[in-house]
Amino acid sequence: MLRRREPVPFAFLAEADRFRSNVTPPPRERASAGEMAGRWLMGLTIVAGLVGSLVLGMPALSQDQAPSQTQQQSQASQGH
Repeated sequence: MLRRREPVPFAFLAEADRFRSNVTPPPRERASAGEMAGRWLMGLTIVAGLVGSLVLGMPALSQDQAPSQTQQQSQASQGH
């Protein structure tokens, strides 16, 4: 079944979906060993930075407030 399209001012736009190229793109170059090592090192650096920030930031995110409460209670008991 062929469907007719409504006319467009530029004929090449109407026929663009039927165009097939007979030129194949060149094959991708494989990454060298140095490039692969650089990618691995960059990935490991990013992951280590994220893990390090979590390790260092966890004490600040904890809900433990016992030291501040005991200090307030001790000051109140001394009459300050």
